[in-house]
Amino acid sequence: MPLFIIFAHRITINTMETTIIGVAGGTASGKSTLVKKLQEVFEGESVITICHDYYYKAHDELEYEERTQLNYDHPDAFDTDMMIQDILSLRNGHPIHRPVYSFVNHNRTHQTVKVNPAQVIIIDGILILENKALRELMDVKVYVDTDADVRLGRRLLRDVQERGRSIESVLTQYFSTVKPMHNEFVEPSKRYADIIIPEGGFNSVALKILVQNIKSIIEKEKTA
Repeated sequence: MPLFIIFAHRITINTMETTIIGVAGGTASGKSTLVKKLQEVFEGESVITICHDYYYKAHDELEYEERTQLNYDHPDAFDTDMMIQDILSLRNGHPIHRPVYSFVNHNRTHQTVKVNPAQVIIIDGILILENKALRELMDVKVYVDTDADVRLGRRLLRDVQERGRSIESVLTQYFSTVKPMHNEFVEPSKRYADIIIPEGGFNSVALKILVQNIKSIIEKEKTA
């Protein structure tokens, strides 16, 4: 399997000065590692990250046990319209107050975080390439492609150690909703990617290629 694949079609470049990079892929595929490394590389360029997970819908009307039974891997679980409006505001130079989501309580909190506009906006999420309106905002669309067994192991460790979940609950959710939704929505969205990176941020060769592509776009924006 090649280290990376760059599709033949051209990457669309916005006329705005802001460069928007979308990083998609299955759960625990290595998206966060890739995003973190991109943040480090472009720190001097003014970079922010907007995660799709921030925009899970609020369900104050449901009890905790009811919220645990929801399908959080379906596109309808997200308020993607709100995310799109926030990205448009940032691209137009306006700050936003993005929502905060609690994975422990399975609900959006009553807090918000102020986010100021930046030259580089990284969008992160499993389903960001599934939504046509959202992906059309992106200058570069990346899909992180990682073996299902590896992703399951990573998700199990993350949810138990960082989100206070039991092993049983993680596995039940994975096989009842995460895996079926991945097959129905996430994996098919790979065809919209400009760049496919196996193993995400752990693939140093592909990361260098991606960084060079993004740098070239930023330089074109500066001289436009």
